[in-house]
Amino acid sequence: MNDAQKIRDFAIRYGFLLLLFGLVLYFSFAAQGFAGARSAVFVFQSVAITGILALGVTCTLVVDGFDLSIGSVATSSLMMSAYFMVVLEQSAVVAVLACLVMGAFVGLINGLLIVKMRVPDLLATLGMMFLLIGLQRIPTEGRSVATGMTLPDGSTAEGTFSAGFLWLGRHRFDVFIENLIPVPVIIFILVGVLIWVFLELTRHGRLMYAIGSNERASALAGANVTGYKVAAYMISGVTASIGGILLAARLGRGDIASGNNLLLDSVAAALIGFAVLGAAKPNAFGTAIGALFVGVLLQGLTMMNAPYYTQDFVKGGVLVVALVFTFALSGRGRRGGH
Repeated sequence: MNDAQKIRDFAIRYGFLLLLFGLVLYFSFAAQGFAGARSAVFVFQSVAITGILALGVTCTLVVDGFDLSIGSVATSSLMMSAYFMVVLEQSAVVAVLACLVMGAFVGLINGLLIVKMRVPDLLATLGMMFLLIGLQRIPTEGRSVATGMTLPDGSTAEGTFSAGFLWLGRHRFDVFIENLIPVPVIIFILVGVLIWVFLELTRHGRLMYAIGSNERASALAGANVTGYKVAAYMISGVTASIGGILLAARLGRGDIASGNNLLLDSVAAALIGFAVLGAAKPNAFGTAIGALFVGVLLQGLTMMNAPYYTQDFVKGGVLVVALVFTFALSGRGRRGGH
């Protein structure tokens, strides 16, 4: 292997991590207050929910699928949890369980449409996205859910968000500094570790990767292709529901417009993850680093008073660079190829 090839391989494997380190170093000097524990925690908090959704998307990418419905599942979970507690006056436990069941059910329907009905994954999940966007607005006629709101029948919503539910989105643990680590960050880390262990260290995860590489060969080898593909979409639905629950707990209301950027940010994090450590495939560790990269970038730009309308442009640029690292430089021409 010549020197040029060694440099290229090093850039493919470590270039993105070096870029992340360089960004942190640059913002530490250029943005006052960036280099601090609270700033770091704020970065994690800002990407925790989108990171959880992105981990679900990663599971569908592993089986050579794609889930466009995650953002609408998350906002449906947000609205459902608020509706259950504020309008139906149910407990937080009932609201959380209902949201998780809803996410799993949506994932099941997505999986069956794709596997059994042979609907392309993008079309099936796009249709589900629009269906959920419309469905979540019907019970309140398009209004956000909050205590004291007037319902369509003229009555007033008397229920409230329980303290235990709000704890999920607002509580902070004392770690080194008082009130430092928010609960959503802990949940993001736990979900990330669980999905990483499942995909990388278990037989089921390896089979899912095999299905993503060559579905026909995996089926001939005896793998339950249908079951694993449906399971991937169910995992995506459940993680999206968890994200919606945490968002509702943080806001303390069912805000109909609060999840507008969840889909794009989550997909960006999952795709950026392809470039981490030269994996050129969907992976949980890369997805978490991708979410963190976007968070560092946006936090630094915000602290440097960059115009808010430049954020989507910057995220798009980062995604393009990541995909160049993944496919053009590594020679991988297929999503999930490994």
